[in-house]
Amino acid sequence: MPQLSQLSEVFLSQLFWLGIGLGFIFFVIARGMVPKIQATVDERESKIAGDLEQAQTARAAADRMDAEWREQMDAARAEAFRVAQEAKQASARETEAKVKTAADKIDAKVETAEAKIRKAVDSARAEIEAVAADATKDMVARLTGIQVGPKEATEAVKAELNA
Repeated sequence: MPQLSQLSEVFLSQLFWLGIGLGFIFFVIARGMVPKIQATVDERESKIAGDLEQAQTARAAADRMDAEWREQMDAARAEAFRVAQEAKQASARETEAKVKTAADKIDAKVETAEAKIRKAVDSARAEIEAVAADATKDMVARLTGIQVGPKEATEAVKAELNA
């Protein structure tokens, strides 16, 4: 094979040109393209770092706003509870006053009714005593023939009723 016989003659020149080609590629890529790529990567990393920093700042601000909102809501709930309690107490006081007024009216009516009943009882008792005294006077006169005065008959009836 003739190609193999030439190998020793061209090996050094091919090796030389391979070294020049690789050196050229290395210098073109390493010196020309890598710095541009590295600059792009550095710029991208700095942009990402800046964006992350902005995101952290925005998150901290959002957390502060959330905490403030929660505090405001807690304060509003406490205020609403306080107002509700005051309204309950005011309602209870009003109801208590109305109940007391109604109870006073009922007590007055009861006292008036009791007075009327006492008056009626006293009147009925007086009538009963008068009727009983008359009946006693008549019975004593019929049974014994003794005439008893109205005063004596009334005293005897009162003594029996109170005994």
